[in-house]
Amino acid sequence: MNAIDIPWLLELVIAVFLLFGAVVALVGSWGLAKLPDLFMRLHGPTKASTLGVGCTLIGSLLYFSHQQGGVSIQEALVTMFLFATAPVSAHMMAKAALRRHLKCVTRTRNPPSP
Repeated sequence: MNAIDIPWLLELVIAVFLLFGAVVALVGSWGLAKLPDLFMRLHGPTKASTLGVGCTLIGSLLYFSHQQGGVSIQEALVTMFLFATAPVSAHMMAKAALRRHLKCVTRTRNPPSP
């Protein structure tokens, strides 16, 4: 395996994207485990998948684009697909929960109306 020659500034940018993505994904998974009801639980993983995995994919896109000498199509397509589908799927799950009249915690400021 050959040593990879990456400029230090690009290494720094890639590392920042990967670390930030990992931290956001960790916070989102912690929110999924700790938040009390579905409506709150849905918020954490949605943001984590959109922002955390998105930042990780952007870091991967930068790395492989530098290695291949052009834009890495696979990472670009996965990133665009993720940014398009994660908010839509969260919205559909929230609408399904509203139609099923799922209970929310009592301290919710604006509870859904039945």
